[in-house]
Amino acid sequence: MQRTAPDPQWEPEPDPPAGLPVLPELAAHLSAAADRTEAEPPGGSVPLRTAACGYWERRGLATTPDRVLAAPGVPALLLALYAAADGAVVLPRPCSEWYAPPARLLGRPVHLAPVPAESGGVPDPFALLETVRRARMHGDGPRVLVLSVADDPTGTCPAPEQLHEVCEAAAQEGLWIISDETRRDLLHDPHDTVVLSPAEMLPGEVVVLTDLRATLVPASWPAALARFPATDRGALLRTAALDALTAVSTPLPGPVGCAVTHALGEPDAVRARTATAARVYGTLAAALHHTVTEAGAVCRPPHSGSHLYADFEPLRRPLAARGIVESRALERKLAPWRARGGHRFGDAPGALRVRLGAEALLGADRELRQRVLAAPDPLELPHITEALTALSRALAGLTTSTGG
Repeated sequence: MQRTAPDPQWEPEPDPPAGLPVLPELAAHLSAAADRTEAEPPGGSVPLRTAACGYWERRGLATTPDRVLAAPGVPALLLALYAAADGAVVLPRPCSEWYAPPARLLGRPVHLAPVPAESGGVPDPFALLETVRRARMHGDGPRVLVLSVADDPTGTCPAPEQLHEVCEAAAQEGLWIISDETRRDLLHDPHDTVVLSPAEMLPGEVVVLTDLRATLVPASWPAALARFPATDRGALLRTAALDALTAVSTPLPGPVGCAVTHALGEPDAVRARTATAARVYGTLAAALHHTVTEAGAVCRPPHSGSHLYADFEPLRRPLAARGIVESRALERKLAPWRARGGHRFGDAPGALRVRLGAEALLGADRELRQRVLAAPDPLELPHITEALTALSRALAGLTTSTGG
């Protein structure tokens, strides 16, 4: 168990994926609101927050506008939540790369608890209890656990019983649970994967967080929501978080707020795009999983979103023969496929782990990405076949023994 997350060394960021093409319906709403000069108020306007209530009610979480906050991106919301909770933060290892930086900006200690073998997104419950115990031994006071029901690095979803055990352990230790549910609508097989919100298990202890760019709005429109418990304690936390958002003065642009409000109503075009994205990401992530495991890596089968997390530790010897002994070097070798080393997600730099994403296969321009969305089987498209073949050859070149 790791007491604090190390400060990463600066290094060039990989180019971000281009994202899916913008829906014409959303572009039209943004264009129609382009002459709006005022920004959204801190935390979001009443119409936006009311639309967010409908979004959550369709997912089984009754909500009122006074329990919602909106912000331009999840990092801003996490910064406000960490400031409001006022204590150390516990994260699963690995976890999304934007969980830890807001805590570091505030000077909050970050403690990492490893995930179990079955799934990412949540720490092992016994590891969580031990992490909290050790943190308190060192004088820290953990106040927050961030977890994900549809994990970013690994693309996996914890089983309901596993999630329940972790939530019970967190509640036992008096931790606020921040449940990142950004990718819960991107299940590859909704009939085979059960996703529950911790807010359904412990309604008074959980703040639900979602980055709308993963499903409802384009990747370039920063918009995120937080849903707070309907308790006095939840109201106090929301007030403190709103104060923090107001202090940093980073409101949603007014035109974006109008378009996001429309998207939260989930009209037919938006729902269809989300379903198509889930299907496409599932197909491409499965192909990536097959490619990396055929090369000898260990990788949990992805069930949600566009990412998977490959462990090349079984291939350390041939990789070391080529000078690849840590995740930064592996990231550089696999840069054409938008690889991101495990050091970015809280793993030890010496671990040979990388996150790969289906976005890297979509194509470099809008026309190719649109063709992927329209294709009955994306794997039949030449540019995707070529990208997967090139990845397979690159992995073979890196992992084939040079001996003999």
